[in-house]
Amino acid sequence: MNDNKHNIHERIYQFILKTLRFIAKLPKTFTNQQIIGQLIRSVTSMGANDQEANGTFMRADFIHCYTTVRKEGNESIFWIRLLGDCNSAFSNEAKLLVQEGDEIVRIVTTIIFNTKKQK
Repeated sequence: MNDNKHNIHERIYQFILKTLRFIAKLPKTFTNQQIIGQLIRSVTSMGANDQEANGTFMRADFIHCYTTVRKEGNESIFWIRLLGDCNSAFSNEAKLLVQEGDEIVRIVTTIIFNTKKQK
């Protein structure tokens, strides 16, 4: 079993890295560049907020950080889908990234839900 698959911090990091590598392959058209800028901001924010959550001591801060990870994850999925649809040669790679992003968002949602339930 791959332990990194179950480590949310590493999984988010790898998602960001794969997304940045995907971006590097895309044609540098004006439209792509505008979308890429948005995607870089949202996907890297996922990692920054994940790391911030990992260092918090207060449950409310932890929930706030992971809520931001979820929000930025959903935004990243949108931008990746858009890039895949605008660049048909990269649509399969985009679909795989969207699937991974969706799984991460679902895991983070569960983390938030479970943390809220704790007394």
